[in-house]
Amino acid sequence: MNLPDPAVQVSGAVDIAPDVLAIPGDHVALVPNIGVISGTEAVLVVDTGLGLANASEVLEFASEVARGRRIYLTTTHFHPEHAFGASVFGGSYVVNRAQADDLRRKGSGYLEMFRGFGGAIAERLADVTVPVPDVVFDGVRSLDLGGRTVLLRPTGRGHTLGDQVIEVPDAGVLFTGDLAETGQFAIFPWFPPHDTDVSGLAWIDVMDRLIAAEPRVVVPGHGTTGGREVLEGVRDYLRELRDETWLRRDSAMTEADVVAEVRAVLIERHPDWAGQEWIERGVGCLCAE
Repeated sequence: MNLPDPAVQVSGAVDIAPDVLAIPGDHVALVPNIGVISGTEAVLVVDTGLGLANASEVLEFASEVARGRRIYLTTTHFHPEHAFGASVFGGSYVVNRAQADDLRRKGSGYLEMFRGFGGAIAERLADVTVPVPDVVFDGVRSLDLGGRTVLLRPTGRGHTLGDQVIEVPDAGVLFTGDLAETGQFAIFPWFPPHDTDVSGLAWIDVMDRLIAAEPRVVVPGHGTTGGREVLEGVRDYLRELRDETWLRRDSAMTEADVVAEVRAVLIERHPDWAGQEWIERGVGCLCAE
């Protein structure tokens, strides 16, 4: 797989709300949008980038922002480009229990799968081990950064079992991880029999709940930061994918034929979107639901 070096560019950090920064992934494959959220007493980093070198740059950047304040780390979900630099943050990594379970059960398999991409991706993962969270919580975690409370809110099954969104209520900001992307087809990690935890139906329900909360600023896992329309666009696409798949799945068509027809329909509707390979995975998931 010939992918570009997934290097996080901390120099591109932008203010998206008072004392909330986003380091954009700039639509580079396997480079997530990363958050740095500040209070008077502490700073929270959201996601690490792929591997230790990226995470070290993010930590250095966050340290410059923090200027001696405590630094916490959380991750939106367990996938390598979001979480597999966490060990650099030593002692400050906080996640929900389902995400911790994802790391424990599936982290080593994903690490080997991503190393198998070769090139710069394998190089960035050469010295990585599966991260182990320092603090694991149940329910919703309220993190006091000093004059600002941030909520780490598990969403339940969607893109993964351990998805969590990060809410900055006073700023109306929401970090979604890969529950939302812009400019590409939704990422379905549907890899039977090894990983079938993604649920298209539950994902739609998650998006409906996030939309109902009416965030002002939405930072997707990959793609361009926007408003509530980011969430609505993903929800609407997931409904399209469900409807087009279910229209055909109980017919005499083979799954391969269903994939071919649904793929053609969705690419015609969204000709400029990246990630066409995820349509097949999504169809497979929804055929099983």
